[in-house]
Amino acid sequence: MARLASIAAEKGVRARIAIRVNPDVGAGGHAKISTGASSNKFGVSFSEAERLYASAANSPHLDPIGVACHIGSQITDLAPMETAFRKMRGLVERLRAEGLSVRRLDLGGGLGVPYFDQPTPPSPAAFAAMVEGVTEGLDIDLAFEPGRVIVANAGVLLSRAIHVHQRPEGVRFLVLDAAMNDLIRPAMYEAFHDIRPVTQPAADAAPLDYDVVGPICETGDTFARARAMPPVKAGDLVAFMSAGAYGASMASEYNARPLVPEVLVKGDRFEVVRPRPSYDDMLAREPMAGWL
Repeated sequence: MARLASIAAEKGVRARIAIRVNPDVGAGGHAKISTGASSNKFGVSFSEAERLYASAANSPHLDPIGVACHIGSQITDLAPMETAFRKMRGLVERLRAEGLSVRRLDLGGGLGVPYFDQPTPPSPAAFAAMVEGVTEGLDIDLAFEPGRVIVANAGVLLSRAIHVHQRPEGVRFLVLDAAMNDLIRPAMYEAFHDIRPVTQPAADAAPLDYDVVGPICETGDTFARARAMPPVKAGDLVAFMSAGAYGASMASEYNARPLVPEVLVKGDRFEVVRPRPSYDDMLAREPMAGWL
């Protein structure tokens, strides 16, 4: 807040700000995406929120217009959200009782989407009804950040099988040309993504258990263990479902692997909207030091 005030003073403006508050309500599909507990790094604590808001209101360089919270991602139960939102409503009411203007309440995102191995998350309509009940009569602009709900199931990662490696002990590895650098969620969050053959399997094809892995030299380059799937052979295409959220945005060129191209599809139309870089493109971003 002090840094913002300093920048605003240099530019001769009064910066509109919102203060993110940590409601000490943790939730989310994994500890690494839970952001609302007191042990998480995000936001200011409730014990200092009112003081900071009042301090900002008294600054000639800051214009506090609201408060915000975000307690986690991939939340499949509305109860922790409702608890956090009621705490935020109470904060708004206390700030207003002190004569401070609070025009906006940002309730973040976090509503889960079905990744095929979880209970069906609440619908956006159920979420909206809960928010309506919590904020009834508050007379405030509400903001939301439901990114995952919008894009997760709109995208797939297409991959080709390189090799099927059958161990004598019984483990069957399905090695794909996709890797953890392309879709890091399973390695980072133990996340589940349904993996489907692109070609419809025969009706009588018995499923087989595969450890689905990529070609990077790390044990963490594993998408699934003992995943029951229709038979897959080298050359077959498979699709990772629900890859539209935190797929391409978290991808990297780790192990000198070019980023995969992104293709936008509408009906029978498609267009490459992010081409695959060449190795020359990648090396051109690493110029040789002048003394070498």
